[in-house]
Amino acid sequence: MREILNYCSDVPIERLEAGSVLLEEGKWSGRLYIIEEGEVEVERGDTPVALVSEPGSMFGEMSVLLDVPHTATVRAVTPVTVRVAEDGVAFMKRHPEIAFFLARLLAQRLNAATTYLVDLKQQFEGHGDHLGMVGEVLDALIHQQEDDFTPGSDREPDPRM
Repeated sequence: MREILNYCSDVPIERLEAGSVLLEEGKWSGRLYIIEEGEVEVERGDTPVALVSEPGSMFGEMSVLLDVPHTATVRAVTPVTVRVAEDGVAFMKRHPEIAFFLARLLAQRLNAATTYLVDLKQQFEGHGDHLGMVGEVLDALIHQQEDDFTPGSDREPDPRM
């Protein structure tokens, strides 16, 4: 992930103290963060989800890509140095290699989540209680898609081609 930083030389640096909140769940900022140094904790509600310290790691991507408020709170555990793209969408459009990297990362996360849900479905299949609903939840997640999603690019075609 460190190689991501090679594409970020034009992105401003922020240094934050331990305890600082970088992203707040439920709020919208449009910002995309890339860690240079330090460690952050990701929380959903009151539940810690992950500790992230690898240089080049990004957060804020879900909110930026889905144009929704942040899905988690990100707090500095140690002093952190981050690159902050104020307009995450514009940053990814300027750096398609970052967008591709992010697409692969999100596909890996989706694959892991789907694999986990399939395992749960197999474990609890046939249960008459709420555990038997795992299959329904999995089906809903797999088939859920926004109606207004249009695959492709917003870029104008290259007249040379």
